[in-house]
Amino acid sequence: MGNAFRLLYGHCCKPTTTDSDYLGPHGVSAATVGVSALAHDLFHFENTAQVPEGLNQHVVSSKKAQANWYRKLIESWREARPPPITAEEAARLVIQTLKNHQKADVEGLLAFYGLPLPHTLVQLSAGVPTSLPQGVKFEFHTLPVDAKAVQDGDSVTVYVSTADPRESSCVPSEVQMATIQRSKAREKKNYTKADALHKKITDAGYRVLQFQNEDVLARKYRIRLRGIDAPEGKMPYGKEARDELVKLLQGKCLRVLVYGVDRYGRVVGDIYSNGIFAQEVMLKKGCAWHYTAYDQRPEFAKVSNIILLYVLAFYQSHMIKV
Repeated sequence: MGNAFRLLYGHCCKPTTTDSDYLGPHGVSAATVGVSALAHDLFHFENTAQVPEGLNQHVVSSKKAQANWYRKLIESWREARPPPITAEEAARLVIQTLKNHQKADVEGLLAFYGLPLPHTLVQLSAGVPTSLPQGVKFEFHTLPVDAKAVQDGDSVTVYVSTADPRESSCVPSEVQMATIQRSKAREKKNYTKADALHKKITDAGYRVLQFQNEDVLARKYRIRLRGIDAPEGKMPYGKEARDELVKLLQGKCLRVLVYGVDRYGRVVGDIYSNGIFAQEVMLKKGCAWHYTAYDQRPEFAKVSNIILLYVLAFYQSHMIKV
C-alpha cells in the first residue's frame, strides 16, 4: 500500500459522523471533497479493488473499465512529485492519465469528485524548454517552496542546496565552518550556541533547512518573475494574485532560468513548477499583466491583449444604458 495515500487519507479524509455533512454515494463529506476524496478512493481501491459506489451514474463505461482507470491513476499519483494538492492539479492529473479514454468518462469522473472540467482549465503551452532560451545566464533547481516565501504575485524567496555543483564551489569558508560548528553544538544540545551560529549563516545569505529528514545547507535567492507585474499585497486584488502564485509554487521544487539581477538585488527569471510556466498561468488567469517596459515577448503581449478584450467585453455587456 502506498504511503502517500495513507498520509493524505489520514490527514484529509477523517470520517465524519453527521448526516448533514454527507455529500454523495462515494462517501465524501464536507471535509473530504475534491483532491482528498480522490485520494480516499484510490486508497480504498488499492486495498479492496472496488471502485466507488455511485460512479456508474456519472460515467458510461463498465466497472471493469473503471477499475482500469483507478489502477492508472494510482500509478500516476505515485509518480507525481509532489502529488496533487489543489483541485486544478488533481484535474490535470486525471485528464493527462486518462487522455486516451472517452470524453464522457473523463468529464464524468471529474464531476463525480467536483474537480474542474477540462474546458474550465487554463490552456498551457508545452512545458519546460528542452534547451536554454537565448539570454539565460544560468539555471538552478530549488528546494520545496514554503507558502510564506511568496511575497506577492510576482516575487518569491527560494533556497538552493549547496550540494548543487554550481553552489558548492562558492560557499564562503566562514559559512562552511559555522555549519559544522552548529551541527556539533546541536549534538551536544547547546542550542543557544547553535542558534547564534545559524544567525551567522542566515546573515550571510544561507540557511540550514530540513529536507528528507536531513539538514541541508542552502543558499537564499529572492526571485522577481520575469516579464509580469502583479498588484502588491495591500493593493486591490493583491491578495488574490499572491494566493494564485502560492497555489502554483507551494511545496514544489522549482526550475528557475535566470536572466539577470534587478536593482533590488533580486534574481530575474522564468519559473517552472512541475513543468508549468508560472508567468503564463498568472497572465492567463488575469492575476498579473505583461510588464512591457522590461519584456517584449510576443506570446505575453498576445495573452494580455486577449485578457483586455475579455475585460472590455464584460464591461460593455454590463454597462447601464441611460
